Amino acid sequence: MKRINNIFYSLQGEGRNTGRAAVFIRFAGCNLRCSFCDTEFESYREMSNEEILAEVEALRPQTSDLSPLLVLTGGEPTLQVDETFVDFLHQHGYEVAMESNGTRPAPKNLDWLTVSPKESGQWKVDGGKRVPDEIKVVFDEHTAENLSSLHTLHPSPLLYLQPCDTGDPERNKAITQACVEYIKQHPQWRLSLQTHKLIDIE
Repeated sequence: MKRINNIFYSLQGEGRNTGRAAVFIRFAGCNLRCSFCDTEFESYREMSNEEILAEVEALRPQTSDLSPLLVLTGGEPTLQVDETFVDFLHQHGYEVAMESNGTRPAPKNLDWLTVSPKESGQWKVDGGKRVPDEIKVVFDEHTAENLSSLHTLHPSPLLYLQPCDTGDPERNKAITQACVEYIKQHPQWRLSLQTHKLIDIE
């Protein structure tokens, strides 16, 4: 049984897959407590793999033969997701992506892995782990000093900076401006905006 906070159908709002239709499976629980986290993930339902699949299938668009992307997120999905569960989703024709904080090994059979590290000590990619396809760092006034360790990763994932949403419009504006200037000086990075918030969707 897995602890599921929510399953919903929307558009991916961040990173390389921005704009893609996706079913999000939000897992309850996280091993970090980030001050800027905007997700309520402590409440949950206990669900079997078959129950999760049934809910995903019910959200699948009837007008298309294509199965949408599945995004495993949280909380921290590596606390519950293993290669067997990813295989189960693959067997039903789904492309499987995961969003992780990078503190724990991710299943190696994922189709796409986004790592969003929260502390500088977590930013080194361990050769024994599933190498992320993209790294997405939440950027604020203190981030720049810790980014140098990510500039020379091999193999090199896509590198995204995402301005932190602090809830303060003036501070958000200053953070975004600083983020843009950093990227102009370090063009290996790309800007990731939370487009789902900009267009007011889940």
